[in-house]
Amino acid sequence: MPRNSVKIIVGAVLLLIGSVLILGAGLQEVPMPAVTASVAAMLLAAGSVLLGTSEGGQPV
Repeated sequence: MPRNSVKIIVGAVLLLIGSVLILGAGLQEVPMPAVTASVAAMLLAAGSVLLGTSEGGQPV
């Protein structure tokens, strides 16, 4: 698998996991611990970086 495809897949998975953590807790109206919220935010950030740098040239 080419390197860019791996970055896209891993980035999408990280975004999906972070989104599920945040939206799942919000929809169930369950208070989210600060550690869980921090991990979810880091997953969203890492996924965004991987997707943003998956193609050659200047990252957006």
